[in-house]
Amino acid sequence: MGPAELLAVWEAGLAQGAADRSLLLHRAVRPAATADELLAVPVGEREADLFALRRALFGERMQVRVECGACGEAMEFDLDAGVLGKRSTPPEGPLRVADGDWVVDFRLPTVADLAAAATASRPDEARRTLVTVCTVAALRGGEPVAPGELAALLPERVEGLIAEKAAQADPTADVTLNVACPECGEATSAELDITSYLWTELDTWARDLMLDVHLLASAYGWSEPEILALSPLRRRYYLELCADA
Repeated sequence: MGPAELLAVWEAGLAQGAADRSLLLHRAVRPAATADELLAVPVGEREADLFALRRALFGERMQVRVECGACGEAMEFDLDAGVLGKRSTPPEGPLRVADGDWVVDFRLPTVADLAAAATASRPDEARRTLVTVCTVAALRGGEPVAPGELAALLPERVEGLIAEKAAQADPTADVTLNVACPECGEATSAELDITSYLWTELDTWARDLMLDVHLLASAYGWSEPEILALSPLRRRYYLELCADA
């Protein structure tokens, strides 16, 4: 993907929310996929694709800043995008949780499932929505439980076991950092949202590039396509010449 195409992605995402930006960035990775196909991708697979896009655009090293939850100290460190976005082998068939008289078979959440859960007004409601839509079959005491009854009947302990097993099977779906503060020693947990991180980088890159286009167009009278066709090295060289003039 060249700079003109990347600028088009950035422009299209300016007025969109996080979910639509995720879909937009994912389409940049899988341009031949339809919207329905992208929504049907498991969340961890989508996140791995976005980490791969980040590596292709901006390299392996990710700079992260987290504030200590105990003392407020700012902690800055580098992460490896290749390690964080490592793809896991998808399970063959549904996963199973058995606890007491409950047996639940479920599949990993897809992007569409996550979007459905995001409409809930409370976190517990979102969790139950996600469990309900991902459940393939549920038995209580050997008797089938209808999907519509799961939210009211499924114990929180079983919900927790389902979430734990799903996280083990698809670790890239939720990248959580546990950082020890060098000042107070307390640990702080922070979720790394690859969509937000990548969009921030893309926004900075796009605005810097547009400034370059403005300066070179003003100095040489070139059009935007002509400037974008230059390699980054040649573009930087011409900018240095403008600064020295």
